[in-house]
Amino acid sequence: MKALNNVILMALLLGSSLSWAHTPPKTAKVFFIGLEDGQTVSSPFTVQFGIEGFGITPAGTTGKRRHTAGHHHLLIDLSETPDLDEEIPRDAQHQHFDQGETEAVLTLPKGEHTLQLLLGDESHEPQDPALMSAKIRIFVK
Repeated sequence: MKALNNVILMALLLGSSLSWAHTPPKTAKVFFIGLEDGQTVSSPFTVQFGIEGFGITPAGTTGKRRHTAGHHHLLIDLSETPDLDEEIPRDAQHQHFDQGETEAVLTLPKGEHTLQLLLGDESHEPQDPALMSAKIRIFVK
């Protein structure tokens, strides 16, 4: 009976650790550095990605590190948030920074645009809960 109890306890511990595997701390956040809502920029421009309370690692990272880090995705001019239970799409509006990049040079046409950061795990899926920045509006002159 003691052996059965140990098996049950191990299963519960393993299950609880797996459910928290990609869960960032409540204090974790992603944000833009030096780029604010309503700012006017000239294209091309550099955008820097900030993160606190969680790490950055390339896509496809294996081992324990993948549970405490992710990589940036830049959402451009999206009217709706992508499905947070699915892999983040890969297109012009969902830019992936697979190597763990923390900045990018963007070339956008003149006019108003929205930008938002979304951190993805080793498989390009959002953490749970998702680490997503506030959506900001910028104006390209």
